[in-house]
Amino acid sequence: MTERPAQRVPNRQLAALIAEAGFSNAGLARRVDQLGLEHGLDLRYDKTSVTRWLRGQQPRGTTPALIAEVFTRRLGRRLSAQDLGLDACAPVYAGLEFAATPEEAVDIASGLWRKDSGSHAELRKIAFTPAGLVVPSRDWLIGRPDERVARGAEPAAARIPLQGRATVPRQRQIDRGPGQRVTAGDIAALRSVSDLFRTLDQAYGGGHARQALVRYLEHEAEPMLRGTYGETTGRRLFAAAADLTRLAGWTSYDIAAHGLAQRYFVQALRLAQAAGDRPYGSYVLITMSRQAVYLGHGREAVQLARVAQQGVGSGPPPVVQAMLHAAEARGHAVLGEVRAATASLVRAERALGAARPGDDVPHWARLYDEAQLADEFGHCHRDLQQYRASAQHAERSLQLRAPGFARSRLFCRVVLATARLGLGELDQACALGAEAAQQAMEMRSVRAVEYVRDFERRLEPYRDAAAVRTYRDRVAALS
Repeated sequence: MTERPAQRVPNRQLAALIAEAGFSNAGLARRVDQLGLEHGLDLRYDKTSVTRWLRGQQPRGTTPALIAEVFTRRLGRRLSAQDLGLDACAPVYAGLEFAATPEEAVDIASGLWRKDSGSHAELRKIAFTPAGLVVPSRDWLIGRPDERVARGAEPAAARIPLQGRATVPRQRQIDRGPGQRVTAGDIAALRSVSDLFRTLDQAYGGGHARQALVRYLEHEAEPMLRGTYGETTGRRLFAAAADLTRLAGWTSYDIAAHGLAQRYFVQALRLAQAAGDRPYGSYVLITMSRQAVYLGHGREAVQLARVAQQGVGSGPPPVVQAMLHAAEARGHAVLGEVRAATASLVRAERALGAARPGDDVPHWARLYDEAQLADEFGHCHRDLQQYRASAQHAERSLQLRAPGFARSRLFCRVVLATARLGLGELDQACALGAEAAQQAMEMRSVRAVEYVRDFERRLEPYRDAAAVRTYRDRVAALS
């Protein structure tokens, strides 16, 4: 990396922090390089680089922000480039930070929305990093609730005199710029938009309208978050923003932008904290756990599910508890831990069985039903190579699942095809796989394509069989 010309004054601020953190020069350089990898940057710093910084040279580009983040993680307090005696620059967008305040949370989340809505293709190439899951989940679990999220004056109609005898409310002007007063109608609109995009995602895949969702967050949600609202309205606003941000992460995950999705999930978790909504925070952690499962990080998936369980205790309704236990089961299954996975599935089944029609269930958990739990069972038994049980649960899920959940049905069909293959039922497996392949062609979902490809890899030992040749011919005709 090219450095700026050396300054004459040694950087004593940086030296003091290095001593406080207990870093060697080589150790600091190594951590900066590692953090750079989390953001898709190939850095090559070494102990000589740190020596130059201590002598007063200024690293270029986003490196000062990376160095500051290294010290923030090490020392447990927020530090800026200026705190290290380094030039202020536009910070690298990390997005893995768990903001210290609601205001900072808005800054980080809105920065993500703006970058993602532009032509920053490199943002979608950022790698997923398991290490980036630790700090946000810990901070959510042990962090103190935000005491205040209100901005500006409490909502109250300004009043003007009327001929010295009475007053009338001044008509509120509609203003979508900074300082707008947020109303219940604004929040209802956010909720409606979230429902709309969620329906599109379920039916057509995350790539169908993802960019429109991100632009909506930038142009509608951000002005509201920077507007004027009291405590009650503010909490509801942060909750709605958290839901939309999680959904943006979910759609990013579905198109295999995994590092970007991870950052959306972390910011959704922080916005949920500002909303004072612990159950929704646990839902975000479950979402993060599912991404970890998909990417093969079973240990991290289990840890996230357990943090979610610990964070909400025994208070949530049974359906939420079922979600939490099922998420843990999926992580155990990826790891091949039969007893632990089975125990978690039993707990999930019991919890869902305890649910009653009159329960006060959060909106995001209302779709978790027998079909979804059967799907979880099917996936777990597939990963544990218990194919007969996997087939039974996958078939039940397909029987119960509504047609509108097209992508979930596709996934379950591939699980069933894999189970049939494991049972030696090659003809049925190929027929199911071909149906799934056709559905995947009609969606904008990388995950759907990857499910089909995984099935095809499992077919490889049988590549000369007639059923497999027929399958390949059917799939080739689709393209």
